Amino acid sequence: MIRFNEFINSMEDFFPETRDTIDIALSESMGEMDTIVIEDIIMPKVISLLRKNEDKEKLTSLFGYFEDVVEQADDYLSDIFAITVLEILGNTEEDLNVAKIYMGRCTAKKQREADIDIGRIID
Repeated sequence: MIRFNEFINSMEDFFPETRDTIDIALSESMGEMDTIVIEDIIMPKVISLLRKNEDKEKLTSLFGYFEDVVEQADDYLSDIFAITVLEILGNTEEDLNVAKIYMGRCTAKKQREADIDIGRIID
């Protein structure tokens, strides 16, 4: 089972330049900024990587990990992942189309569910 702290550690491994900022934000917030850390620190890095679409190896690895998260996250991380990562991936059609190249089956399904949940798509 993948928990929030493990997810954050993995994101810091994918994006080492975020480590200090994430660590400070989380140590000061005592759990109140978990979604903000993902939305404001991690996801801009993910979106930038998608928009450049140059480091295919890193994108493949990142989205492989996202697939693991979708399949193995505890309830807390699963909820946070859906309302941050998956919703943000669907914010623009262009970003989502690139993300779909790298998404696994379970991630794509959960991302679509996230879009339906917020009313972005009518099923």
